[in-house]
Amino acid sequence: MTRRSDLAVKALRVLDDAPVRVKGPELARRLNSTPGFVPQVLGPLVRARWVKSDPGPTGGYRLIADLADISVLQVIEAIEGPTDTGQCVLVDRPCDEAGHCALHRPWTHARDVLLADLETVSVAEVCSDYFGLPDV
Repeated sequence: MTRRSDLAVKALRVLDDAPVRVKGPELARRLNSTPGFVPQVLGPLVRARWVKSDPGPTGGYRLIADLADISVLQVIEAIEGPTDTGQCVLVDRPCDEAGHCALHRPWTHARDVLLADLETVSVAEVCSDYFGLPDV
C-alpha cells in the first residue's frame, strides 16, 4: 500500500465526517498533504463512484457511498491498479514464463491470505481505528 492509498482511505473518513462538501485545499489540510496531491488521490475515488466532485466556487468533494460497502482492497486497487499482476516476486517477468521461482508457493499463499483479509475489511472498520488524523 502506498501513501496515495493511505491518503485515499483517510480522505474517505474525512468526507464521511463532513456535513458539507469539502474543498480541495481544506481536504489537503486535514490530510496533512498538498492541494496538488488531492486530485490524484480523489480522482480514482470519483471514478469508482464513492465520491462526488462538484466544481465551482461552491463546489468541493462529498462522499456518496457507504464506507461499510467499500473494502480496503477495493480502495487499494482503485488507487494502485490490480494487485495480482502475474509478475514473479523475484524477477521482472511473468510468473509462469520460465517455471516457478523458489518463492512461488509461499508468496502465492501469503498474497492470497492478504488479499482475502483486505477484501473482508471495510473502510468503515479501518476508519474506526486510529489514523492520526485530528477530529473533524
